[in-house]
Amino acid sequence: MNNAASSHIRSLLVVSLACTSAFSKAQDSLRLSISLFNQSTAIPYTRFFTTPVHPGIQVAAELDLNERPRGRAFTGAHLGYFFHNHLAQGFYIGADLGYETRTTIGISFAGMLGLGYLRTYATKPEFILQNGIYQQERDRGNGRIMPSLSLETGYYLRPDRHSSQFFIRYQSWLEYPYSPGFIELMSHISLHVGVRFSIRRNTATQ
Repeated sequence: MNNAASSHIRSLLVVSLACTSAFSKAQDSLRLSISLFNQSTAIPYTRFFTTPVHPGIQVAAELDLNERPRGRAFTGAHLGYFFHNHLAQGFYIGADLGYETRTTIGISFAGMLGLGYLRTYATKPEFILQNGIYQQERDRGNGRIMPSLSLETGYYLRPDRHSSQFFIRYQSWLEYPYSPGFIELMSHISLHVGVRFSIRRNTATQ
């Protein structure tokens, strides 16, 4: 693992600890979400849904930083997995900063900036030539930085701010470094369909 990746992991650990501390002090509720998504290697905003489908799953926790009747700024932490049959399978962890606005009829729009660490593993056996013989190489995985930009629309099932919400998210993200000296950046898109719900905390004095 290179120094850049190691430094990035340390930064993510600091962010994760900060989020955990903030979550533990939350006086009201946490928002949790789970989504299924289709991942593809494509130039962002040129394609929406791609085939064949390369499935993934993501879970996330969010904390509101500033909530108003029709909008909220929030931060969050997420982790996920995807399987791209002809490329790689990946595990990732990261943090987000976003803002959501909500209409009177429950439709919402949001944008998020994210930064994460991605670890990928080949989905097919890889071989190297040693002493004139091809031998299968052990896959130790590759670590990459994963910046992202997400646009989301959703629908709240009830008027209150703790309501469950269905959402669709278009996420564009990059792998860096992808193949140093050849392809530095690899662009991806992920189309998420998911649900977000609140877990209220009991803050009554015992």
